[in-house]
Amino acid sequence: MVPHLVTALTGPINELEQRILDSMPAIERWFRLEWMEHTPPFYCSVDIRNAGFKLAPVDTNLFPGGWNNLTDEMLPLAVQAAMAAIEKICPEARNLLIIPENHTRNTHYLASVLQLKRIFTMAGLNVRIGSISPEIKKTLSITLPLGDEIKLEPVIRSKRRLGLKDFDPCTILLNNDLSTGVPGIIEELYEQYLLPPLHAGWNVRRKSRHFQSYEEVGKRFGKLLGIDPWLINPLFGHVENIDFADGVGMDALAEQVDVILSKVRRKYKEYGIKEKPFAVVKADNGTYGMGVMTVRDAKELAALPRKSRNKMGVIKDGQTVHDVIVQEGVLTYERMHNAVAEPVVYMMDRYVVGGFYRMHPDRGEDENLNAPGAGYVPLAFQQSNQLPQAGARPGASAPNRFYMYGVIARLAMLAASYELEATNPDAEIYD
Repeated sequence: MVPHLVTALTGPINELEQRILDSMPAIERWFRLEWMEHTPPFYCSVDIRNAGFKLAPVDTNLFPGGWNNLTDEMLPLAVQAAMAAIEKICPEARNLLIIPENHTRNTHYLASVLQLKRIFTMAGLNVRIGSISPEIKKTLSITLPLGDEIKLEPVIRSKRRLGLKDFDPCTILLNNDLSTGVPGIIEELYEQYLLPPLHAGWNVRRKSRHFQSYEEVGKRFGKLLGIDPWLINPLFGHVENIDFADGVGMDALAEQVDVILSKVRRKYKEYGIKEKPFAVVKADNGTYGMGVMTVRDAKELAALPRKSRNKMGVIKDGQTVHDVIVQEGVLTYERMHNAVAEPVVYMMDRYVVGGFYRMHPDRGEDENLNAPGAGYVPLAFQQSNQLPQAGARPGASAPNRFYMYGVIARLAMLAASYELEATNPDAEIYD
């Protein structure tokens, strides 16, 4: 399936696409040199918004779910990338333990975990799924909607290792984003490889830090291509010490929203863009589309209803929001089945392995689509993953457009590697 790309028809995105296609050898060499200096996250997914005049990442997840939305045609890419990633970290790897999120009622998420198990099994590993949930005291078998069965087994912690009954893994793959902190059971595992590292979790990660790293990457990439970095980078600000429930810090938030909107207006004027700017306020940590709201005018915050403030003030697992990122809103002009859509690109090691469109029939082009009611349609990566069609005019080729998505996603992945280096507690510090 090749999605209908509304943005293929008009707009500077075609100029950006042409610049990226013309610069492909330089871009790939640039990435090669970067990966010689920096270690990519083990896996990640990147939400991208295509406004027609701008293409930018708006979120990067280092513990991606949604693997079940990748098509069978994409699996060989994922398996090859998994092989490369494991060989680089632990060439003699034999047993892999996947540790998922604790919730067991979300069958769509469990289908994603099962897909991960398939990928690493096909990569040549013995794979089992171990739960750190205190509720899982014996093996739990769950039948998923399509008839597949997944087995969750209780983990067993010895003094220095983590495993299952009769299963001693050399590598542990976390698919748990550690929103509520690091459980003691997975700390101090010095004899096993833990992927991603603990400081990749939301107990340490901050979106503001990630986009600060992305801003640095975007400037360097913009210089390489000779483009304005703003075309691939969402402006952002950061506000701390907010209490949405009591209204504390709302003036500072309104001021930051005003700053971002003013900057975006100047850019829109520079490029002759007639759209109305908006900002997106997000919890500075956390996922699942929680703690997100669209603001079109800073004055809206003063009149924010208590229900909306309460919704903004709490994210996954009941965590209270105190810090937020104020991000330039990027419209999405992509459509699937008459619903607003955005591409989500999946990567493992340094490779793009596939992706899908997240679409939502009840959301607007300036709203968060990661919400209940969202649907998923595979991207056409299987036709030509990272191989654009030379000579095709911009906007005329789905593989060309998806190559461009893959480039932007890899920039976000590179930013995540910068971010992880900066937050690594074991990194050597030099004066």
